Amino acid sequence: MHARIYVTLKKGVHDPQGEAVRHGLAGMGYKEVLDVRVGKMIEVKLGEISREEAEKRLAEMSEKLLANTVIESYRIELL
Repeated sequence: MHARIYVTLKKGVHDPQGEAVRHGLAGMGYKEVLDVRVGKMIEVKLGEISREEAEKRLAEMSEKLLANTVIESYRIELL
């Protein structure tokens, strides 16, 4: 089983990397871009495990290591 975990900054948290990308795009002529938020996508390959257990374990991984839940949120996608 494969999974993707998407980690993004929570709304209201300043995103300096996103701001730098937005500024760079504006400098390249993409003036229509109003806001950019940068996150990360983590792919995980799992061995034999039930869907329910996979969701539980991936949430644990996200809470403990993959996301800083004070400022970031995450979303799990099982493929």
